[in-house]
Amino acid sequence: MLLVVLLSGGAAVAVGLVGALLVDRQARSSLVWAAVLVPVLVLVIVAAGVAATAQAMFISEHDHQVVLVVLATCLPIAGLFGWLVARRVEAVVRHSVEEAATRERDRVVEARRRELVAWVSHDLRTPLAGIRAMAEALDDGVAPPGSDYLGRIRAETDRMSDMVGGLLALSRLQSGSLVLDVAPVDLADLVSDTVAGARPVAERRGVVLSASADRPVVARVDGAELGRALANLVANAVTHTPSDGAVRIRLAARTDGAEITVDDECGGIAPEDAGRLFEPGWRGTGGRTPAAGVGAGLGLAVARGIARAHGGDVEVTPRHGPGCRFRLVVPGEVVPG
Repeated sequence: MLLVVLLSGGAAVAVGLVGALLVDRQARSSLVWAAVLVPVLVLVIVAAGVAATAQAMFISEHDHQVVLVVLATCLPIAGLFGWLVARRVEAVVRHSVEEAATRERDRVVEARRRELVAWVSHDLRTPLAGIRAMAEALDDGVAPPGSDYLGRIRAETDRMSDMVGGLLALSRLQSGSLVLDVAPVDLADLVSDTVAGARPVAERRGVVLSASADRPVVARVDGAELGRALANLVANAVTHTPSDGAVRIRLAARTDGAEITVDDECGGIAPEDAGRLFEPGWRGTGGRTPAAGVGAGLGLAVARGIARAHGGDVEVTPRHGPGCRFRLVVPGEVVPG
């Protein structure tokens, strides 16, 4: 009997070691198939032990075959059982990973939202205090002679209006509530209108604006939203281009859509800062109050959000010539105008 036990155990151990190596190798490429092999391997180990026992105990050939047939019949069931368990475990693990990723994403979004609210609250409070002081001076008749308090109040009001508009746009993008009104739009006209709207500010700053297009391009986009995105890119370029500099906008058709590039002369951006350009509220400085003519740091985030809502994107080349290049890409079918 001891010999039978030794033969049976030895056969089971030998087959088990080989099977364990196979399972370990398979697990590196597919956990599902590795899980299928485990119950099958158990039956094979049992079959090996039975075969060794049959040889030692001189069991009849018929009885031996009956046992092996029963074990072989169980193999598909064992494999199916392993597959079902593996699929269930895989689904549970995937769901757990997705939930963890969602919680982390929500945590990051909430942290950024809180930071953005703090930044914008400060940015709104500062001009409001100035407006109130200037309004009280005008109301009391103690404004300094020759002061342009009305013009400054109007400028600060416009800046706050732009800030609130940017916040509303960003809120719609982040909540997924932005609904695009897609229709065929002549992108050359869109570029021309954007340049016309930005030219007064550019002229006051001494910046030359120019636009060019390879040929007229018509794309199915939301003209108002895409115009907002392009306007934000151009305004950002004008703001950071020094006096006597130039901002160049170029429209080009691509096989998979259209591309609008905006080149400025900002002097370039440090590589470590390029990845943060599209973060809401980030201005490339630790200062909380924007300098004159600088917004709340929402324009680039809104531009990228609108582009991605169209299935495209906004990318930046941090050093291109004397400045940076922003690329607004819109995918889809483009019809020559």
